[in-house]
Amino acid sequence: MRKRLLALIIVIILLALPTSALAQDYYFELTALTVNVYWNDDGTESIEYIFDFKNDSSGHTIEYVDVGMPNSNFDYGSIVADVDGKSVTDISSDFQGEGSVGFAVGLGQYSIPPGQSGKVRVYIGTIRKVLYPDSDDKTYASAVLKPAYFQSSITYGTTDMTVTFHLPPGVQDGEARWHAAPSGWPSEPQGGFDDQGRITYTWRNQNANGRTQYEFGASFLAKYVPDSAIVRPNPFAWIGNISLEGLLPCGCVSFFVIMIAYGIIQESQRKMRYLPPKISIEGHGIKRGLTAIEAAILMEQPMDKIFTLILFAVIKKNAAEVTKRDPLEIKVADPLPEGLHDYEKEFLAAFQKNPAERRRDMQTVMVNLVKGVSAKMKGFSRRESVAYYKDITNRAWAQVEAANTPEVKSQKFDEVMEWTMLDRDYSDRTRDVFRSQPVFVPIWWGRFDPGFGRSIGHTASPISTGMPSTGPVSLPHLPGSDFAASVAGGVQNFAGSVIGNISEFTGRVTGVTNPPPKPSSSGGRSSGGRSGGGCACACACAGCACACAGGGR
Repeated sequence: MRKRLLALIIVIILLALPTSALAQDYYFELTALTVNVYWNDDGTESIEYIFDFKNDSSGHTIEYVDVGMPNSNFDYGSIVADVDGKSVTDISSDFQGEGSVGFAVGLGQYSIPPGQSGKVRVYIGTIRKVLYPDSDDKTYASAVLKPAYFQSSITYGTTDMTVTFHLPPGVQDGEARWHAAPSGWPSEPQGGFDDQGRITYTWRNQNANGRTQYEFGASFLAKYVPDSAIVRPNPFAWIGNISLEGLLPCGCVSFFVIMIAYGIIQESQRKMRYLPPKISIEGHGIKRGLTAIEAAILMEQPMDKIFTLILFAVIKKNAAEVTKRDPLEIKVADPLPEGLHDYEKEFLAAFQKNPAERRRDMQTVMVNLVKGVSAKMKGFSRRESVAYYKDITNRAWAQVEAANTPEVKSQKFDEVMEWTMLDRDYSDRTRDVFRSQPVFVPIWWGRFDPGFGRSIGHTASPISTGMPSTGPVSLPHLPGSDFAASVAGGVQNFAGSVIGNISEFTGRVTGVTNPPPKPSSSGGRSSGGRSGGGCACACACAGCACACAGGGR
């Protein structure tokens, strides 16, 4: 009797306990995640997920995997799945992950019990309406993927994660670019080719985790997919729901005009910021040893000025001379002198091309230069380094201003000219410093201005350098204002005759070195449910196409 009474009490207590106190929570490691994304020539997308689960001994059996989709335009008939190579066919619309669109994969007899591991492969063959116009260059299509992530309460440990983009067939090298990598990942993917000859971008992080939602993206020339496959949302569709009569009295129309103008200005300013944001993340200490041209990149000086600095550099090194000022043409030395930097060699090689190819190659010169400076700045403080090179510029001007004769002042100016040009008020300051005395132009000036020697006939007294010399050097001179105007004119001429519109040119470089962030999907972390994991997957936004999955129930 006592035993029966005790059993009855136990049953009553158990029935009174909340269900959650009896339920077994999901708890597992996602030891590896491999994602292959195929951007097809018909504009569709195919995704392969390979989840390596290691179920914890205290975890619930992993019976289902919920896979979220970027939209409802996917074919159920194209979905296949297996567990450790054994096919499973329980694929249904009973999706219980985060978001409203997806499907469920039942693992059935191959469910992963506590303490066991399993490899779940899911392949979706056809997903439509996943490409959008690139927000920086409308001739490119933008493709973005957000792989699976899980709630931190149900997963732990690190994940060896690999994401590979397979670009459409036919895309050539130079016709695609990757977007900025997630924080903590290599800044650039590993490029290659798959077994179909398609270009691939592969990102891998052996210390990733299954609790963070990462985003990967690439853009490629839109001509390789049908135009009809690219989603082009109407940004003004919402206006149809607003009463214009209600707006006019309160001045809202003017507000919209102002906001549009402000947006245009902001975008124009963004295109001038061609350094990738990763070097703005504070490191430690000053990066010394940059050339004046590399320092100009660090300061994000205008690109026409940077190219003029390179032109001066190769002329001073006897590697080239200007044969025509307008349009600008130069003669490249053969053979080239030793000691040239890579960007100087690339610059000279570009000038040996026709104008169309030259402009394209100049963009490559600048992209490589920006990437080179970014690599050198790794681990250093940009703020401290910029301050350091600004101080060099100020000290260079101080040396020029301290010289007590026009000849020595001009000599000193020649020695530090590239550093003084980093002053954004270079032209005005040159006119001020040499306002009451001439600039004795350097001996290489005739190679920059081929008409100078013919138009200026008078010479100056010998320059005293304080060093042994074989004889005096007599140089022509110019008023300081004329010299400053000549340099400024050279900068403007470079932009006008070589690289074209400086804003457009810089924008194309920025599109490669510091592309704008692509619109991301909205939504929050999974609140639970039988999925036990999930991700935000609401992708009604331009430039966005996410794919995500939840695992376990």
